[in-house]
Amino acid sequence: MDDVLRPLIVVGGSIVLTLLLGWATDLLLRKADQRHPETPLWGLLRRGRVPYQMVVCAALLRGSYEQAQLLKDHAVGVGRVLTLVLIGAAAWLAVRIAAAVVETSYSRYASTHRERDPARVRRVRTQVTLIQRVVTAVVGVVAVAAMLLTFPAMRAAGASLLASAGILGIVAGVAAQSTLSNMFAGLQIAFGDMVRIGDTVIVDGEWGTVEEITLTFLTVRTWDERRITMPVSYFTSKPFENWSRGTPQMTGTVFWHLDHSAPLDAMREKLRDILRDCPAWDGRAYNLTVTDTTPSTMEVRALATAKDASDIWTVRVTVREQMIRWLAAEHPYALPRVNAADAVLPPVHNRHSSDTVPPARRVHRHPKERSGPQ
Repeated sequence: MDDVLRPLIVVGGSIVLTLLLGWATDLLLRKADQRHPETPLWGLLRRGRVPYQMVVCAALLRGSYEQAQLLKDHAVGVGRVLTLVLIGAAAWLAVRIAAAVVETSYSRYASTHRERDPARVRRVRTQVTLIQRVVTAVVGVVAVAAMLLTFPAMRAAGASLLASAGILGIVAGVAAQSTLSNMFAGLQIAFGDMVRIGDTVIVDGEWGTVEEITLTFLTVRTWDERRITMPVSYFTSKPFENWSRGTPQMTGTVFWHLDHSAPLDAMREKLRDILRDCPAWDGRAYNLTVTDTTPSTMEVRALATAKDASDIWTVRVTVREQMIRWLAAEHPYALPRVNAADAVLPPVHNRHSSDTVPPARRVHRHPKERSGPQ
């Protein structure tokens, strides 16, 4: 009878106690979240309920498994499995807690600085993301090392591994040179403020927004919703355009090729009216000038400003479309034309006939022949 009740009490009691502790902890976190809605910490900590219960259950079973006297022939193996589960669950819980703390710190900072300095908020977001990945990687490495050290064979080989650490480090450094360079480039981007999540950049002729930054790669979402993934070392070794660097304000240009008779003064007034009716224009500046001429047309450039890259695109397409529509309706002569008329010959001056005859065709006659018959 004891062989049945003892394992049932130990295993069942551990599971029931785990469920009770998980429910009580979740209830306390829920009440704390309701009392403090200004911080998301308690709500984020509730995401660690599963690894928390796994830690409690594995710890209870690991401590009381010997009293259960279940599977006596495999006690060592079962105990080692429970230890591995305990280490893995503890690492999982540590990652969840660290993520909750870091995310809470970022949320507080973003709520107070989002309106005043959005660029700095994006910078902090980039740093927070990379810090979370570094913490996850470190915790994972430590957990794997702790799991390996539970095996006696790994502990016996520890001295030889430490003795050959220098050689292995050199070999690993040479073999993973590109990976290590990308990791250091990712840290340089995060803390050097070169590019941030949400920045508008142009890379390899593609215009897009930085969507994700990791320790090894970076993802850019283009305007047509494509994703370009490239190594982060690209941004530390090659030049690129960052339209969000410093201030997001931008100046856009629109070009037209028009006839030389185009009404420039009327176009300046029309440009002013178009921009006043365009919500994307920030009202800072505008201008219209002739920047170049050709034998058949002249190049007219309009300048306008906007608060960011998205609005400047809207301003440019609006100005280009409405100005062409207005010229076609009100001043069609200003649009470029192809001249198909006959060429006008230069005027012919009255000259002596001998001057108009080519020298090779002139005929010299005797005076008597010119006088005619007598």
